Amino acid sequence: MKVDVAGGPLETSKTDAIVVGVYAEEKTLRDAAARVDKALGGQLSEVLEAERFSAKPAHVTHVHTAGRIPAGRVIVVGLGKRVDLTLETVRRAASAALRRARDLGAKSVAIDVLGGRLPARSRAHAVTEGALLGAYTFDRYKREKSEKRVEALTVVEADTPRRREVTEGARTGEVFADATCFARDLVNSPANDVHPTYLAKVAGDIAKEAKLGVKVFDRAECQKMGMGLFLGVAAGSEQPPKFIHLSYTPSGRKRRRVAVIGKGITFDSGGLDLKSAEGMLRMKDDMSGAAAVLAIMRALPRLAPSVEVHGLIAATENMPSGAAIRPGDVLRAMNGTTVEIGNTDAEGRLTLADAICYAIDKVGADEMVDMATLTGACVVALGPLCSGLFSNDQKLADRLVEAAENAGERVWQLPLFDEYRENLKSDVADFNNVGPRGGGAITAGLFLKEFAGDRPWAHLDIAGPAFVEKDTPTGPKGATGAPVRTMLCYLMSQ
Repeated sequence: MKVDVAGGPLETSKTDAIVVGVYAEEKTLRDAAARVDKALGGQLSEVLEAERFSAKPAHVTHVHTAGRIPAGRVIVVGLGKRVDLTLETVRRAASAALRRARDLGAKSVAIDVLGGRLPARSRAHAVTEGALLGAYTFDRYKREKSEKRVEALTVVEADTPRRREVTEGARTGEVFADATCFARDLVNSPANDVHPTYLAKVAGDIAKEAKLGVKVFDRAECQKMGMGLFLGVAAGSEQPPKFIHLSYTPSGRKRRRVAVIGKGITFDSGGLDLKSAEGMLRMKDDMSGAAAVLAIMRALPRLAPSVEVHGLIAATENMPSGAAIRPGDVLRAMNGTTVEIGNTDAEGRLTLADAICYAIDKVGADEMVDMATLTGACVVALGPLCSGLFSNDQKLADRLVEAAENAGERVWQLPLFDEYRENLKSDVADFNNVGPRGGGAITAGLFLKEFAGDRPWAHLDIAGPAFVEKDTPTGPKGATGAPVRTMLCYLMSQ
């Protein structure tokens, strides 16, 4: 979708549809809605009164203009009470409005910068981001594709002094949404196409397009580095493993070096501890963390943060075969730590552990954040719409929570109780890769913490929100692109 910023009154926009917001419990229309209503001879307020439109957040209706203004339709979206307005309200309102415009067949849409009591730049970012996320569809594998698609979005700001802020906000909103949709496309695609070699190719294409550094290590090179945990998981698959390292270096002074690490299991059968058919059905999404890393790295040159960022992915399948690791096997990590395999379906933490070791030893990262669809236990604890956050550094955790709040993605910090470390004990190795069922998300976090050591580290368990079974306010069912926007907010704040 092409995005532009324009001045002038919204009601003069020559588009298929225009979007205005209205507040709940206000007797008269105000701002852009009032101007559009005047241009329509009071038709808008008459329709809203007749429909008893309550203006609840993201509730939508529309009016045909019958040629009174250049646009064929006016999409009206509720913003709730003015005093309760947040950027997430704006984001969801824009998303709902663009879906309605698309479903009505609009190809071009002009939208007001909703939410007048908030900063203009932030509002423009939220409006653009929400609109693009809401209009997202995934039909790559369908023969018959819907012709209903918004092709052009114009963000309208009549106030000339604010137009520069609006332009900047719309640009960053477009970048954030584009990155999120890029991750969605990767996760929604099937595992027979999105395998480790494909992820490596995508990384190479991103590096070429965005002028990033890139290294891709094959099995032999990973063996030389001692990545026994990662290669143990990869042993059962015919797909060759790939360890991917993308790097973004800012111009000028570097403030800190951050490693973002994504779980890259392109399909998880569970290994010899085979999942059920139902549990395996959606396991193409087990590389959601890797997709997030690729999307983040692709976006960074357009956002130009002053922090140095390294994107790391240990990409492999987890498959059963005669070569696969067995329960009871002992593997050695890159840092020399030995791990007994208590369950082959707890494979993600093994690949992440070697990636964390690489971030410390080869990258020299000042801090690390890993993102992984790691445990069903986290979904049980927090449900399908919230990521679990674990960290050995409270300041880092606080910054990530703030970034998630700004991004409109739900994150909740969970504890790392030292007493639960006993659950990882092994009779034959330094650790076991699993503990008891209770507190499984915490146990997984404690396992990763062992490899982070004293280096500031955080773990985002995105098993719930990475892939949803029904539509959300900002996207259709399927891949969501979590936590791309959280991490972009975080990196931009540094």
